[in-house]
Amino acid sequence: MAEADTIDRARLIDDLSALVRIPSITGSEESVATWAAGALGDHGMAVQTIMPDPADVRADPDWPGEEMPRTSLPVVIGRAGRSGGRRIILSGHLDVVPPGDPATWSADPWGAEIRGDALYGRGACDMKGGVAAILAAVRALGESGDLARLDGELFVAFVPSEEDGGQGTLAAIRAGVTGDLAVITEPSNLDVVVAHAGAITFRLTVPGRAAHASQRREGVSALDNLFTLSQALAADETRRNDAEADPLMTALGLPYPTIIGIVAGGEWASTVLDRVTADGRYGVRLGQSAADAEVELRAAIDAACAADPFLCDQPATIEITGGRFGSARVRSDHPLPVGLAETVEAVTGRRPVLLGEPYGADMQMFVNVGATPCVIFGPGDVRVAHSADEHVPLDEVVDCARVLAAWVRRELIGAG
Repeated sequence: MAEADTIDRARLIDDLSALVRIPSITGSEESVATWAAGALGDHGMAVQTIMPDPADVRADPDWPGEEMPRTSLPVVIGRAGRSGGRRIILSGHLDVVPPGDPATWSADPWGAEIRGDALYGRGACDMKGGVAAILAAVRALGESGDLARLDGELFVAFVPSEEDGGQGTLAAIRAGVTGDLAVITEPSNLDVVVAHAGAITFRLTVPGRAAHASQRREGVSALDNLFTLSQALAADETRRNDAEADPLMTALGLPYPTIIGIVAGGEWASTVLDRVTADGRYGVRLGQSAADAEVELRAAIDAACAADPFLCDQPATIEITGGRFGSARVRSDHPLPVGLAETVEAVTGRRPVLLGEPYGADMQMFVNVGATPCVIFGPGDVRVAHSADEHVPLDEVVDCARVLAAWVRRELIGAG
C-alpha cells in the first residue's frame, strides 16, 4: 500500500527519543505538553493547548480521581480537516509513572537508549511509543497532502493524568474532543482492545486494641484483623471472577484482581498494634462503573466485619483515595474495530486479535463520558509497562504509524 513508504523512521525515532528524555511524571506534564504542541504544529495541525483549573475539573461529576498533586492540567489538541463532517480522534497520554530505583535498570530511565530494535526508557512503551506513532502518522498525512483533503475532521489529543485516573481526557472531552470514532495508542502489541476492566484504589483503616507485648492476649492486633479482611477480599475476588462469563474477560484468567500494595502501622515494637492502614486496588468488572465496584468492595468488608467478634463493634473504614477507572466496551462487530482490523491486515499482513484487558484506561472516558466509540491499538507489550528496563520495539511503532495513516485515509478520504 502507498502509506507503507510514507513513514519517516528516522524522524519518528527522533520524536520518540525526545519524548522519553522529558521526565513527565504524572503531575508534572507541562514541559512535555509544550514539546508535543510544537511537534503537532510542525506536522501541519492547528494546535491549541488548554489549561483548565484542576479545581474546576475536580468539581466535575465525572471526575475520575487522582493520586498525584498538581497545579496544572495541560491538554494539547490538534485539529485538521473541515468541521461539520465525521470526526475521528487519535489520543495518547503524556504522563508516565516514576522510574523507581535506578539500580534496577540496566539503562538510564530518561536516556532513550536504543538496543537492537528497541528503545528503552520510562514511558517508552506506556505510552510515548504510541504518541510518537500518532505524530509520525500526522506527518505522513501532511507531507502527502492528505491532511488538506480530509472529508471530515481529525482531532489529536495529547493528555496528562491518565496514570492516576483520566482527568486529562475528561478535560479534553469537556473542551469538545468527542467524535464518531477514537483510537488510543496504548500498548497492545498491535492487536485491538475492544473491552477493558477498570480499577479503584482504596484505603482500609483497621482498628485493634493496644496492650503491652508481654500481655498481648489483653490486646487485639490490628494486623491480625487486617489478615481477616484480606482473606475476605480474596474470597470476594474469587467470587467476582468466577461469575464472569464474557469470553473476552475469562480468557484473561483473572480479569478483576484485588491487591493490597501498602501496609502501614505501629509506633512501638513492644506494643500490640491498635491501628493499621492498607492501600489497595480493586478491579471494576466489565459493565460496571467505579461507583458500582465501590458498592461491592464495601459490602465485602462490611460482611467480614459483621462476622468478626471484634470488628463487629469496631468496624474497619474504607476510603476511595485515588484513580477511579470505570470499565468500557465496544462491540466486536462495531465498524470501528472491524475497520481498524481490516486496515491492520492490509498494511501489515497480519489480522489483529480483538481483545479484552484487565487494566483501566482512558478508553472508558471516551466511551462512558464522551459518547465516542473507542478502542486501544498501539505498539509495545503492556507487560513491560511501569517496569525497570521498559522498552518498545521500534518496528511496532513504525507499523502503528503506518496503520494510523492508512486508517485516517480510509475513514476521512476513502483511500488506503
